[in-house]
Amino acid sequence: MSARTQTTPADAALPAASATLARQQIDTLIAAVSQVILGKEEVVRLAVACLLARGHLLFEDQPGVGKTILSQALAHALGLQFRRVQFTSDLLPADILGASILDRDSGTFVFHRGPVFAQVLLADEINRATPKTQSALLEAMEEGRVTADGSTHMLPEPFFVIATQNPSTQTGTYMLPESQLDRFLMRLGLGAPDRDAERALLQGQDRRELLKTMPATLLPADLHTLQSWARAVHVAPALLDYLQDLLAASRAGGRGLSPRAGLAVLAAARAWALLSGRAMVLPEDIQAVGAPVMAHRLEHAVEGQTGAETARALLEETAVP
Repeated sequence: MSARTQTTPADAALPAASATLARQQIDTLIAAVSQVILGKEEVVRLAVACLLARGHLLFEDQPGVGKTILSQALAHALGLQFRRVQFTSDLLPADILGASILDRDSGTFVFHRGPVFAQVLLADEINRATPKTQSALLEAMEEGRVTADGSTHMLPEPFFVIATQNPSTQTGTYMLPESQLDRFLMRLGLGAPDRDAERALLQGQDRRELLKTMPATLLPADLHTLQSWARAVHVAPALLDYLQDLLAASRAGGRGLSPRAGLAVLAAARAWALLSGRAMVLPEDIQAVGAPVMAHRLEHAVEGQTGAETARALLEETAVP
């Protein structure tokens, strides 16, 4: 039976057969994207898990490593509408959200939707825009809607933001505030490919030309079902104890993970379990997604450590059930 005809309520246990079907579909999706993004299957898997968990994704890396191509490949493989916004210092909130413009015929203001009204939005080099423009995405990412001139406009479903940011050491960048960082479920780095993958990239077809012929492997309705299945993956009380131990350990020094961060880890772990074809979360699922979910929320939490180092230390030092 097609995934489009099977649904699982969020409060019901996920059948094992659904988990097996989900793994088959997800493996097909990952294989398709990995034909475009060579040698980065682990990053692709994490990006797909982020999408299944209904989160948003932040890439932090050097320019030119394939962040934009990966975003486009995910949208193509899922048959989703894709829009890209290049963030610059002179970009205004209305350039993203849209604006009300006077219609001369009717004499009334009509709202013209901006590029945020897409199923997949690539916010390219988001930290080159001013904080005011960055914050324009907050309501959209959190609530799935845009408010303009007192009217609320719902965003399409699904709505998935992939943002890229250059390292803060580069000139012309603005630090993302913690409130903005917290809206991203995961922060990933793509990095340069290994030697074999780079050789295949140099000898192969241009990636943008390859995207033009890339077929959709799943439909948006399939994605909706997979997302509902991810929410239904079972979490045992012992796993919740483990997650709470991680959260408590992060707060031992004063600044730590919020309850919302705990919900983010849980959602990502459920999605990661579904990627493996399981209907229940295991400790290794939390360990697999822990650093990508926690690191950007733990920057400066421990003096002299990066957020990634703090997250890895928490995962290593917290007893596993």
